Amino acid sequence: MRNYFYSFLLLCAFAAPVTAQTVQPFKQGDRVVFTGNSITDGGHYHSYIWLYYITHFPNRRITVFNAGIGGDVSRQMLERMDSDVFAKKPTVITLTFGMNDTGYQNLKGAKADSTYAVKVAESLKSFRLIEDKLKQHPNVRKIMIASSPYDETAKIKATPLIGKNTAMLKIAADQQSTASKNNWDFVDLNRPMTAINLQQQQSDSTFTMEGSDRIHPTNDGQMVMAYLFLKAQGLAAEKVANMVINVNNKKIALAENCIITSPVININHIKFNYLANSLPYPMDTIASGFGRPAKPQSTVLKLVPFTDEFNQELLQVIGLKEGVKYSLKIDGEPIGTWNAADYTEGINMALITGTPQYQQSLAIMHLNEERWTTERRLREYYWMHYSILKPKGLLFNDGQATLDSLQRYAKKDFFVAVTVPTYQKARFKHVRDAWQKEIDLLTNEMYRINKPVSHIIEITAAK
Repeated sequence: MRNYFYSFLLLCAFAAPVTAQTVQPFKQGDRVVFTGNSITDGGHYHSYIWLYYITHFPNRRITVFNAGIGGDVSRQMLERMDSDVFAKKPTVITLTFGMNDTGYQNLKGAKADSTYAVKVAESLKSFRLIEDKLKQHPNVRKIMIASSPYDETAKIKATPLIGKNTAMLKIAADQQSTASKNNWDFVDLNRPMTAINLQQQQSDSTFTMEGSDRIHPTNDGQMVMAYLFLKAQGLAAEKVANMVINVNNKKIALAENCIITSPVININHIKFNYLANSLPYPMDTIASGFGRPAKPQSTVLKLVPFTDEFNQELLQVIGLKEGVKYSLKIDGEPIGTWNAADYTEGINMALITGTPQYQQSLAIMHLNEERWTTERRLREYYWMHYSILKPKGLLFNDGQATLDSLQRYAKKDFFVAVTVPTYQKARFKHVRDAWQKEIDLLTNEMYRINKPVSHIIEITAAK
């Protein structure tokens, strides 16, 4: 019975929430603030979403802000809406909560149900006040995001809190109904990610995208979150480029999202100038980021069809000699050799890391990681204030006495201990201003180098 239930959940999750959602894509000049808890604070999903926009829409400049605070519940998000979220002058706000709101009590049966019910009600009480606050800003677009799931089913060391994710789904249901009532957007991350976990656990019972604590998605999970968000925005059909060259009639049959000029086409030699409107999406193959996650971003390719839906830079050549191999060069540099049949089917250049356009994207990716790292230092500063100092009446009191107090408190609080070194620097406004200037510089550089350039593509029959 348990397996039948999971199979049913899997079908429902993929059949309904992802395809049914339509979220307006970001437009030129948007300032998008992602509001949430530690999954946002230390996470990459918003950074991965921005990287897609930077590479795929190089002339559509937007700005993305991390407004996550680790440990937050809806009440705490309400308390910082003005000073931390609206202070960033957003045109778009996303809001996700529920993980911390439902608590971490290990209870069973009726006691668990009643405890979760109280915690959900408390969370939604603050959400009603957040709703009122958001309605005071009619010109700001709102996107409710159902939290990534708590994984109760992976066979890992951490003891699962049974019923927690069901309680989170009750919060998600209220988010969705609130969004519908107010004509806001809604994205469900919980059910699709749960479905992927269940699917993978059929062959590997230890699989989870939520890390060793069942809570915090690793980078592949964060990339799944980005994938689901972009899919909800209706961007899955957007190709980097799509080229079809017909050798039989010596014509360019298709040039989608790109410009092809000066073509020379014959059975043994094809050459043309190629200018795409987009760049391929680069995938980080190194596990990096907050908490040194065990999985890199690129692991996502085994979990969702991101390449098929979002990263297609297709080169198709019809009419080449069967059985003959053809070499591909870009700007005179050898890229690879494929059979005529491979060209007929189409070669996805977005997967070839040695192309100049992919290398251009890699540079952007690394700049974006530097920007993310610097922004994370600022978020640690704000975490210290909103989570530790505000309850003590010391919000934005950065004097020496505050630092001394934190250093003493750090001896009994691990999270404070690991954050104090950053706070020690960030308490000085000049340091924070310098970090923000670094973020601005990196952002400007990303948008300076993200413009596609013309390349010479050459296909020659191999000797």
